Amino acid sequence: MKKIVKAVRDKTRMLRNGGRCAENENQVGLLPKQGWRRRNLQFIGQRIIPGIFTRRTGAFQSPFFPELKDEEVAITWIGHATFLVQMGASNILIDPNWAMWHAMVKRARVPGLRLGDLPPIDLVLISHAHYDHLHMKSLRRVAAGQPVMVPKGVGPLLRRRRFGEVHEMDYWEARAHGEIEVVFTPTQHWGARFIHDTHRGFGGFLIRHGSRTVFHCGDSAFFDGFTEIGSRFPGIHVALMPIGAYDAPSGREVHMNPEEAVSAFEHLNAGAMVPMHYGTFPLGSEPMHEPLERLRIAARQRGLSDRVHVLDEGLTRVF
Repeated sequence: MKKIVKAVRDKTRMLRNGGRCAENENQVGLLPKQGWRRRNLQFIGQRIIPGIFTRRTGAFQSPFFPELKDEEVAITWIGHATFLVQMGASNILIDPNWAMWHAMVKRARVPGLRLGDLPPIDLVLISHAHYDHLHMKSLRRVAAGQPVMVPKGVGPLLRRRRFGEVHEMDYWEARAHGEIEVVFTPTQHWGARFIHDTHRGFGGFLIRHGSRTVFHCGDSAFFDGFTEIGSRFPGIHVALMPIGAYDAPSGREVHMNPEEAVSAFEHLNAGAMVPMHYGTFPLGSEPMHEPLERLRIAARQRGLSDRVHVLDEGLTRVF
């Protein structure tokens, strides 16, 4: 019971921190809505505690990374927001998270690949400093001196732990790494990792190799920025879009629901959509199965079913 009470208090502090972020960073939708304390307790009782006693599903897959032809890209969803993107001769890892627990929050599905089964990683991208996207233990096991690209304000978290080459990025800033170009893009979210931690950035990444582009949204509510991203970078081939955690106990508007994710995909004018940020950790009050069901309905209603590709964790898809 003491652990449960502590979890409630910690989450309360987090939500209050979100309110301060809304004032200091001028972000829309971060203030908790009326009744959030009651909803937060319900969330812990109905999602977190039952999840502790529920057996994990999924399975580690045997790694298979195909040889790519010119202008092909291979994408492997590990789970949550973690992806391995292979373009040309480069292996890019995004938001690596192999955690089985985040405090009391139990991972519902095992990662699609074991960390040791990854190919050598050339570049790591971190969308923001929230614990489910910047998992230090996973990053430590991946780290081998390769560059890590992060939002402004996140770099000190890595440098003090003696990670190697850390690059902080502003919105629309582009950096090259060999044959790969990475552009940091805006989102509507927040980036605090600790109380009063309002200076850390957050965003998404556009990754380009030759004529192929992959967009990783990071975490975001729906906003007009998707139209601007699509206009600045026409012809995005694959968009990795979050569809879960939309029923936040706090009532804050910081994640997209599946219908909004499809709308964002349309605003990006991308060729293919791959959903993420669902089914791995219970982070919203919605049932774990609901985001994918709603996504499929929304895609069918808008005539986009053939462009929405649901990946199984650990199985590589070539685009």
